[in-house]
Amino acid sequence: MDSLISYVVNLISLGGTYALLALGLAVIFSVLGLINFAHGELMTLTGYVLLAGILTGQPFWLAVLVAIIAGGISAVLMEFAAFRPVRNASGATLLMTSFAVSMLLQVLFQNGISPRGQAVPVPPWLTTSLSIGNSQISKVQIMSIVVGLLALVALKFFFDRSYWGWAIRAAADDFEIVGLMGVKASRLISFAFLLSGLLAGVAGVLWVIQRGSVDPLMGFKPVLAAFIVAVIGGLGSLTGAVVGGFILSAIEIALQTWLPASVMPYRDAITYTIVVIILSIFPNGIFGKRDQEKV
Repeated sequence: MDSLISYVVNLISLGGTYALLALGLAVIFSVLGLINFAHGELMTLTGYVLLAGILTGQPFWLAVLVAIIAGGISAVLMEFAAFRPVRNASGATLLMTSFAVSMLLQVLFQNGISPRGQAVPVPPWLTTSLSIGNSQISKVQIMSIVVGLLALVALKFFFDRSYWGWAIRAAADDFEIVGLMGVKASRLISFAFLLSGLLAGVAGVLWVIQRGSVDPLMGFKPVLAAFIVAVIGGLGSLTGAVVGGFILSAIEIALQTWLPASVMPYRDAITYTIVVIILSIFPNGIFGKRDQEKV
């Protein structure tokens, strides 16, 4: 029972973070047809802004808020400086641009800040744990679960009730139709990058607080996992991004918890094998668009 409690807590904590990251990727893909691999560097930037806020003596809540806002603003600037000039180019050009931006930011972090990881101090109340049976659940995990679930609920409300939420959901189905309905493409794309950056900011704060440090390459593994999540759920599917996040988390935590020690070195290989099996059953992702039957 104790291992099951720990499994569920870890699943929800990690799955919520994966879902937020994948949603950020899905929002951009839905309006621009781009998988933005520089999304991970927005997480890293958020971590450094959070660290700077804490070291300069800002209240923790204010440092978190500024870090998340910095992620959103940076995403808009990234779109304006890097992606807008090549917006009408091929998908390959857009993809290479995202890789170039990612590499550029990594180099700037390494040379402008430090190539080594920096410890991020957190308030003492986050360093303690709560006992549930014989299981110890850290308050960082509890905060991650609460914040992640609240963010997902807020996003659900946003996509269901707001003008821009409707526009992004419509763009995921047919971007050209959205333009014919009077929504300006540039404004919609900028707003999508803003939302994506804010999601990266929230996920980045949760990721940094749980690992306790930030480094120039911190965003690589999470954004790779988010890409896998987005593919599992169906590229461009907002619902699929959430479901895929919890599926990948369930697989990773299950293997981490119950895999024999002798097989543990093959954990990642087993994870990706399971992902391949899922995609062989759902080639377009669980919620992906099915290919239209050719006439």
